[in-house]
Amino acid sequence: MITCPSCQHEEMFGTLFCSECGTQLTNLKPSPAKTAVYPGEGSAVVSKTIEERNIPIKPPSEAQPDALISLKVLESGAFIPLEGGLEFTLGRVSGNQPILPDIDLTPYRAYESGVSRLHATIKIEKQAVTVTDLGSANGTQVNGKKVAPHTQQPLKNGDTLTLGKFKIQVLIHF
Repeated sequence: MITCPSCQHEEMFGTLFCSECGTQLTNLKPSPAKTAVYPGEGSAVVSKTIEERNIPIKPPSEAQPDALISLKVLESGAFIPLEGGLEFTLGRVSGNQPILPDIDLTPYRAYESGVSRLHATIKIEKQAVTVTDLGSANGTQVNGKKVAPHTQQPLKNGDTLTLGKFKIQVLIHF
């Protein structure tokens, strides 16, 4: 966060102009970390920052799945590794959409195959991998069987995942 020098309104770091007063916010340094207030022993209140409390913070990108997963685009033979997380949104980018998929299938002619902008998610859990259709226009299938919208469907190594008419082979190694 950065603080506007004119009106003291807080904005996200990187914002160019204050949304309250319009002051230019370039060349400002991030505001110091906020202090959290926690009840201490007795009636005293202990105020410490997260760093002072020695709470380990593990970013989501460091989460380690139990499985290594790759998607093989059947039409082109391209491999897409799923790395750096435990849940991945599959879809395509179009225009100025506000929410982007984690895995952009646009380069593989996803639009022509009926892939929605936010089509499905693949989730990696302990010894299980699932797919969930996000209410896509053209549906999702696993090995030719339709997946009901907003319902998790288990995936196995070698399964064929079809988004609209776009076919992917799921490669899972536990």
